[in-house]
Amino acid sequence: MILNTGIEVIISSFVGAFVAQWLKLAFYWAVHKKPNFKILTVTGGMPSSHSSLSMSLTTSVGMITGFNSVEFAIALGFSMVIMYDAAGLRRSAGKMATVLNKIVDDIYSDKHPTFHHERLMELLGHTPLEVLMGAMLGTVLALAVHLILIIS
Repeated sequence: MILNTGIEVIISSFVGAFVAQWLKLAFYWAVHKKPNFKILTVTGGMPSSHSSLSMSLTTSVGMITGFNSVEFAIALGFSMVIMYDAAGLRRSAGKMATVLNKIVDDIYSDKHPTFHHERLMELLGHTPLEVLMGAMLGTVLALAVHLILIIS
């Protein structure tokens, strides 16, 4: 039985990240009417897999050690930093990459048509809604993993 061990936390975390990444593929497919498996390997998009992973971890720790434990407080602090970074710093970096790509395109497309630069990745962060949805998904998945392990 792997209930109430670190293995439960690891399983919940991986399930949270895995399900979020595959949901990104499903959402992309629904909107664009074609699959794009590259979605599984990039950051950004709905829902946030970083948020899902970190909140799965946090919820599992809370269910095992108690929601008033030091371990839960540490996990929650970790999750808050991850989610703040996803919606703040990484999102801003993505917006800056968009601006820089546009500047380079504008400058070099006319004067140097043979110049080929590597474009900066623009989809780095998440909107607050994507972070919230990832956090909710991770929490629900951790609860589901915990219940499945109790039943088995």
